[in-house]
Formats: sequence, structure tokens, C-alpha cells
Amino acid sequence: MKLEIIYKYFPDLSEHQKEQLEQLEVLYQDWNQKINVVSRKDIDELYLRHVLHSLGIAKVVQFKPGSAVLDVGTGGGFPGIPLAILFPDSNFTLVDAIGKKIKVVQEVIDGLGLKNVRALHTRVEQIDQQFDFIVSRAVAAMPTFVHWVKGKVKKKSAHSIKNGILYLKGGDLTEELKDYKTVKIYELSDFFKEDFFETKKVVYLPVKFHG
Repeated sequence: MKLEIIYKYFPDLSEHQKEQLEQLEVLYQDWNQKINVVSRKDIDELYLRHVLHSLGIAKVVQFKPGSAVLDVGTGGGFPGIPLAILFPDSNFTLVDAIGKKIKVVQEVIDGLGLKNVRALHTRVEQIDQQFDFIVSRAVAAMPTFVHWVKGKVKKKSAHSIKNGILYLKGGDLTEELKDYKTVKIYELSDFFKEDFFETKKVVYLPVKFHG
């Protein structure tokens, strides 16, 4: 069941990608015993709750070769690491303000031999670079998050959707998103049939953010 759940929704993976996905669990189990970055329950369901959840973003947009993606508050490396495996020709920057988490992320990157990822122990406000997309997994309410990443999205878009924020969230977001007229919500239950995704969403906010 574990890895099959990924193959079910992403049937075109290369052998190399499959090997990397296989290694993920081994690496996380090993590191989780030293530094607890993923809850015990979640480690048992790593592919469902973390990997497939992260790859929900790939159902909204396919990152093009050469594109730059920033993962803010990456924690144990989600959604950035699964996306980096899926899109080996895109460049990913994973940031977290907590040093021990970034240490694990760096070890996983090295263990998988990912050449398209860099992990930074910093606050997002200190990053002086622009990206095609900014991804994250519910690290803050949207207004706070938008404030953090102000000016970090490239204006010129090259994808099927405009550059912007792709945010993995759950629950009722009415209040939180009421000021964003251009926001679009993708229900992950439209893509993935497991119960876990019933209330999970990808919130997409294009580059202008307001209006």
C-alpha cells in the first residue's frame, strides 16, 4: 500500500524517481529517531500524509524545467522534497527558521542525491531572490504568509497558471481568504480518493495577491 499509493496517481515515474521515493522512508525513519521531525503516527503513513499530500501541488501545476520554487517553513522537507523528486529539472529552495529541521532536510537531500535542492536555515524575509512559485504547508494564516513573501514572486509567468503562492491547507478558509479576490481553491479530494484528503486543499493565490 505504502509506495503504491504514489504510483497510483503518478504512474509515469522513472526508475530513478521510484528509487528516491523508496529511500525516503528509510531516511526519515532513521533521522526521526535522532531528531523528531515527523510525528510517530505520520512516519507510518509517510507516503499518504506527507509525500502524496505534497504532490497535490503537482495536480494544480507542472513546474517547468528551470523554474524556481521556494518552500517556506519546510519543516521535515514537505512539500519541497517530494516535488523536487517529481520535477528534477526545476530548482527548489527549502527554508526553515529551525536549525535542527534544516539539518534533517539537508541529510535527506544528500541521502537522495538531489542536485536541484538547497536547504537554508533562515527566515524567508531574509531571502533576496524571486521565484516562480512559493509553496508551503499551512505554516501561518494567509495574510501573515503573504506579508512574509512580499516581493518574492517573479512577475513574468511561464506556466499554465500565473506565478504565485500554492498553499496546502485544510478546513474552512472562508474568513482567512475573504480579502483575496483572485484566490482559487483546489479540493484535493478531486484528485485523490483517500479519506485523508477529504478536507485538504491547495490554495492558489496568483502574483498580484489582492484585488
